[in-house]
Amino acid sequence: MKKIIDDVEELLAFYDFPAEHWIHLRTTNPIESTFATVRLRTKVIRGAGSAAAALAMVFKLVESAQARWRAVNAPHLVALVRAGARFERGHLIERPEAHAA
Repeated sequence: MKKIIDDVEELLAFYDFPAEHWIHLRTTNPIESTFATVRLRTKVIRGAGSAAAALAMVFKLVESAQARWRAVNAPHLVALVRAGARFERGHLIERPEAHAA
């Protein structure tokens, strides 16, 4: 319980992003699944051989996995996130207008 209380900000960090993106932020399954596939193939063939062969194998496996990945919900919000827009509880926080003096 102490670990959860100590890391509550990190655990709830996805609330600082658009609500439409939460489903993508709360799971690492696509990453874990892709690496599991690479590990399995490496184990089955007892290593990947040369560095070039390993790179080619990983590229093809990731390329294949990418075809099954889900597209990001609300892709138009990605530009806002990258530009540093602030979100609170999933909603965009508008900047207050600067008052002229």
